[in-house]
Amino acid sequence: QGCAMLQRPSDIAAPTAPKASRAPGSPVPAQPTAKKSPAVQAKLPQTGEASWYGPQHQGKQTASGTIFDQAQLTAAHPSLPFGSKIKVTNLANGKSVEVEITDRGPVAENRIIDLSRAAAKALEMIDSGTATVRLELSSGQ
Repeated sequence: QGCAMLQRPSDIAAPTAPKASRAPGSPVPAQPTAKKSPAVQAKLPQTGEASWYGPQHQGKQTASGTIFDQAQLTAAHPSLPFGSKIKVTNLANGKSVEVEITDRGPVAENRIIDLSRAAAKALEMIDSGTATVRLELSSGQ
């Protein structure tokens, strides 16, 4: 089963909603969240910095609606579709792990992916907190 590559052509602008005027003092309408916006798959492979997240998010709902479990092999990526299986390789030691994209992130601008604690442990990057990694589509997709 192949993973669809959904890419927006650069010459087509994203649709925008018309701006409505509102009366002073009236509530500001809620803005859509990342959960509701469609994912556009990033070009893979990617190389960059990974970090990991764990205890502070344990048991909380992810952007995909699943409950975060730091013991599972999952990750947060800014644009890959939820459920994507990604092979992550630590370029410093050659260790690899397959993760499922279940969340949006990372928050830090210079990172390309946030890994669960279990995935970070598999890549031997718990102590350092970050590692230079390569992201590729898993061979199972």
